[in-house]
Amino acid sequence: MCDEDSGFKLSKVASAIAEPARGRMLCHLMDGTARTATELAAVAGVAASTASAHLARLVSAGLLEVVSQSRHRYYRLSGEDVARSLETLMVVAEPTGRLKSSTPESLRLARTCYDHAAGELGVQWHDRLFERGWLRKGSGKGSGKGEYDLSATGKEALAGYGIDIALQGRRKLAYPCIDWSERRPHLAGALGSALLKLGMDRQWLRRSLEDRALIVTPKGRCELHDAFGIALEL
Repeated sequence: MCDEDSGFKLSKVASAIAEPARGRMLCHLMDGTARTATELAAVAGVAASTASAHLARLVSAGLLEVVSQSRHRYYRLSGEDVARSLETLMVVAEPTGRLKSSTPESLRLARTCYDHAAGELGVQWHDRLFERGWLRKGSGKGSGKGEYDLSATGKEALAGYGIDIALQGRRKLAYPCIDWSERRPHLAGALGSALLKLGMDRQWLRRSLEDRALIVTPKGRCELHDAFGIALEL
């Protein structure tokens, strides 16, 4: 049920996102990195003074946070929930029939969504873990609604790759995040983050310098298939 206070908060967030320049800033930060106001001004195509006003609005709405380091100030999404919400809004904003013509191929194949993999790669990673019986829908004991658990087989298999789910802390282990280009869930949470880190550490994946696309290396195509059964089209 949405009360008056909730409605006000929702309208505040919606208003902050509604401006195209602010939308471009938010999309650019969905890879989980932090960027300066100057960098975000260039992304949004606005003057530095205008960018500062936009960023202040996004911080006020709770969508961004500021990190100060030495004389520099960096902006980043205030949390994984913000990235997940933006990804879901992009699903609503982009009609299914237009996806293949409007979405760059590199982003459809593999990209970051905050600190986990999205696109075809992220969806396949999600599906293959279920097919192998490593991941399952939460039993309700220690997991919230809509969350996933690892089976004993999954814990053992992932431990072989150096992934220790006991180190997740207070963060949710795993849950579905609807992918805006594939229209199916990819894997979010501590496990999704650990898998992306694994891919980067093993040089299966590289970050694009231009956007949030992930470049799947030839080594990655081979070893992702061997390790997880992931088959990505060339």
